[in-house]
Amino acid sequence: MGHRKHSAPRRGSLAYRPRGRAKSFVPRVRTWPKVEGDKPTLLGFPGYKAGTAHVITVDDRAKTPNFGKPLFNISSVLALPDAQVVGLRLYRHENGADRAIADVKQAGQTADKIPLDRANKVAAVVSSVPSDVGLSQKKPMIMEVGVSGGDLKAQAEFVLSLVGKKAKFTDAFKAGMYVDVLGITKGKGYEGPITRFGVKRKQHKSRKTVRAVGVIGPWHPAAVMYTIARAGQMGFHQRTESGKRILLVGDASKSPITPQGGFGHFGVVSGDYAVVRGSVPGPASRFVMVRMRARGFTKNQNPPQVIEVSTMARKP
Repeated sequence: MGHRKHSAPRRGSLAYRPRGRAKSFVPRVRTWPKVEGDKPTLLGFPGYKAGTAHVITVDDRAKTPNFGKPLFNISSVLALPDAQVVGLRLYRHENGADRAIADVKQAGQTADKIPLDRANKVAAVVSSVPSDVGLSQKKPMIMEVGVSGGDLKAQAEFVLSLVGKKAKFTDAFKAGMYVDVLGITKGKGYEGPITRFGVKRKQHKSRKTVRAVGVIGPWHPAAVMYTIARAGQMGFHQRTESGKRILLVGDASKSPITPQGGFGHFGVVSGDYAVVRGSVPGPASRFVMVRMRARGFTKNQNPPQVIEVSTMARKP
């Protein structure tokens, strides 16, 4: 009764530890990709998840059996209001880490008046107001966005020219590109090991409780390892969805995307929006960060041929 007759795989991936609550609704971007070219550009853009849509496109993946035929895509709609560039931040790599050495928050500054000789990275400080897309929150979401392209001076001049102005999603992104979407997943609260890690339930009446781990560690060493499935926080974790293709970019005033009755728990999409293939982290109305693809490269980044976008009423 105290042994296992057959071996079994471990339950729960170790790639998502620790499974704790995110500190903020704004995801932390640890890596910004590098873009080749002489023209600097913003590497990310803030947005909000509106809901899902059904998009039928022509499959443009060469050497596939479905090439040239209609392809059904379950997609996510992102509301992308104009982002306000409120400042510039310079970083210097010291003792194995990037440390901020200067901030510029006033418009009209020039690159000659900031310590570029001591910096090795430039970032733009951007704010996005949730009320611009119809949400109740009036406090802006502030985050840093990486900059790439050209030399360090060109990047600094590019960000300084945007301070006090608004940036649009279409300035750096277009349909057909592959991007990463970072966000905070839907929170589930405190859950036990059965739901949290998927461990198997014990046999009826074999122990005091059925929905608990049978053994949490050996007699010696008398310690519980971090790999043991335990109860705790489930959901509300930061996750990154990589390699999402932008199927459609548009303006709601010219080409509406909102279905009949509005998106559940969001409402009506007004302003700029983007439709990306697949799912993105979080529930409706959750803040997300769209970042240029950090891993991999796809040669075909031409805009896909969209046949139809479903705008029928759907249940939330």
